[in-house]
Amino acid sequence: MKRKYTKEFKLQSIELASSLDNLSVAAKQLGILDSCIHNWKRTQSLQLNSDVKPKISSAESEELKRLRRETAEQKKVIHILKAAAAFFSQDHLE
Repeated sequence: MKRKYTKEFKLQSIELASSLDNLSVAAKQLGILDSCIHNWKRTQSLQLNSDVKPKISSAESEELKRLRRETAEQKKVIHILKAAAAFFSQDHLE
């Protein structure tokens, strides 16, 4: 039968493992499997990372596309100007 653990227990288990800097020792002290704490820690990390990602509106998405196009165009212009500068800096004696 699968045991159910409260959210508080899971959080305290993760904190204990972090404070001991040893997941196995924390699991033994709590009488649970190492994999439980590992999975809870991974799940917590995934939840924190998913909360951090900002949602952007369609207007912001369009602006981002426009700015990327402008950047690509400016890179092309810079490349052409560098080539022209290199050409004109050469000594062309005839």
